[in-house]
Amino acid sequence: MIIRPATLADLPGITEIHNYYVVNTHITFDVVPFSPEQRVEWFHDHCDGQRHRIVVAESGGGKVLGYAATGTFRAKQAYETTVEASVACSPDATGRGIGRRLYQALFAVMENEDVHRAVAGIAQPNPASNALHKRFGFVAIGTFTQVGRKFDKHWDVLWMEKKMTPT
Repeated sequence: MIIRPATLADLPGITEIHNYYVVNTHITFDVVPFSPEQRVEWFHDHCDGQRHRIVVAESGGGKVLGYAATGTFRAKQAYETTVEASVACSPDATGRGIGRRLYQALFAVMENEDVHRAVAGIAQPNPASNALHKRFGFVAIGTFTQVGRKFDKHWDVLWMEKKMTPT
């Protein structure tokens, strides 16, 4: 397995992973699957080569097994040194440490960027994601209760933050 920066050629694999979670879980509040073409703007927003990055885990056969990304937290200029981080693995690649390796690679490239905080909003319950974020130094800062409705149920979102130290 190789962890590397994402390219536009990875977008179909990234989209396939994301769509699995759209259709089958509450962990993303998207409710309609995307085509790769619909995700091109998202891809570019997460690939500025500075604060916003996407890394992928690729199998020996070239299949995207997972991705981790940082993107804009809020569009206002005062928030530009805060990024929102996320990670997702193909459902057949979970539990193998791929998410951990993706976050290791992502945060390693972020060390030299002008980023003060990374935040993550995690739909609850999601003990695996909570534990992964905690392992990387994220701390819980609060829960928005019942803010997302999906599958005819309202879901809570735990917000976590990580102090980043730009060099």
